[in-house]
Amino acid sequence: MSVQVVLPGVLADLAGGAKHLDVDPAGETLADLLDALAGRHSTLGRRIRDETGRVRRFVNVYVDGEDVRWQGGLATAVRDGAVVQVGQS
Repeated sequence: MSVQVVLPGVLADLAGGAKHLDVDPAGETLADLLDALAGRHSTLGRRIRDETGRVRRFVNVYVDGEDVRWQGGLATAVRDGAVVQVGQS
């Protein structure tokens, strides 16, 4: 499974400058995707999630245009080919 992660410039700097990343999560949830992303870019992972593993309150995450806060949070399903946008408020 491959998922595209789209990052704004400030977060892209933490991923080597890449604004678009193709990530292959081990599972089918947002948590699995963020685990895989953190495995490749640990500083980015720490910026997105806090010490407890929750998405930080100032970080917005959208799966295929839907805000995950209203879709199940970290348990939100992420399908093959999905586009996940991460931003800061």
